[in-house]
Amino acid sequence: MASRLKEEDFEVLRIPLESGRQGPVQLAVALILGAIFMPLIYALEYYVASYDSIFPYKQEILNVHFWFTIILAALSIVYAIPFIYRRSQKFQYLLSILVSQNLFTFPLFICALFFIGRDGEGMKATPESLLNFTYVLLFIGLLVFVVTFVRFYILLRKGQYRKGSRKEQLRTKFEKKSLLSTAIFVGIGLVLVLQFIIRKSAINDFNMYGVVLIGITLFYVMLFILPEQLIILYCKMRFKSFNYNERGYLNGLETDLRG
Repeated sequence: MASRLKEEDFEVLRIPLESGRQGPVQLAVALILGAIFMPLIYALEYYVASYDSIFPYKQEILNVHFWFTIILAALSIVYAIPFIYRRSQKFQYLLSILVSQNLFTFPLFICALFFIGRDGEGMKATPESLLNFTYVLLFIGLLVFVVTFVRFYILLRKGQYRKGSRKEQLRTKFEKKSLLSTAIFVGIGLVLVLQFIIRKSAINDFNMYGVVLIGITLFYVMLFILPEQLIILYCKMRFKSFNYNERGYLNGLETDLRG
């Protein structure tokens, strides 16, 4: 179980924190940028991607994503304030995960689906076929997430994320194997997308093909990244050494919040 893992089993994951790349100040900057760009991407989704699309439950999806984006943008501004994020680093990191997913995962995936479902001369797709196609893509995404998460957990149990002379080699080895597994699922997903577009979509613009494929690819890439983000969040909740002190320095090791 995860509770059996010790602090040193996660030590390599402190590297982004030690370097400051994922420190509270850097996350605050990222949240401000997210608060600016999330509404802009939503506007693209609403005014461009959804135009003439027959995708089922289109308006409901847009409404839910609108309020999700507004709430995230408001919280991003709040948790970019030093007085607040210094007292709630864990929630700030959780918020950064949600913002990154709402920038590169949800909206681009939704845009791709809306583009595929665009009405036009010779349109063969139906709302039912579009919905079933979406379920297949989501199932592939779930496989990407589960396979990556399970491989991550297995390597943690084997102690391959402990700090030592081989840590970089082990991390590289893990990433190569995980990328290979992910590439297989992503490749299957992209092949299905191409087949569906060719057979049933009204898309006849080569550039639009590229936009759709990029949106689906980024969706899978972000699901590949998500397990590591969640494990670091778990470490921030369990270990004091994954958090920063009041002076802005990363705490030392050998401190478990569970005692």
